[in-house]
Amino acid sequence: MREIKFADNLKRLRINSNLSQKTLAEKLNVNYRTISAWEKSICEPSIEMLVKISEIFNETLEDIIF
Repeated sequence: MREIKFADNLKRLRINSNLSQKTLAEKLNVNYRTISAWEKSICEPSIEMLVKISEIFNETLEDIIF
């Protein structure tokens, strides 16, 4: 079984919330390319950014990361 990672969770949450990468990027004050990189596991956000993401989606850090 494939392990679910942050990248998968972020994309799922974003799509389920009907947010584009651009809209989420604007909410986080980052470039939409950053969201794309996170969703492709090219890089990962800082802990501060993870907290902001958890607040936007009203999810715990654990649920977003794992």
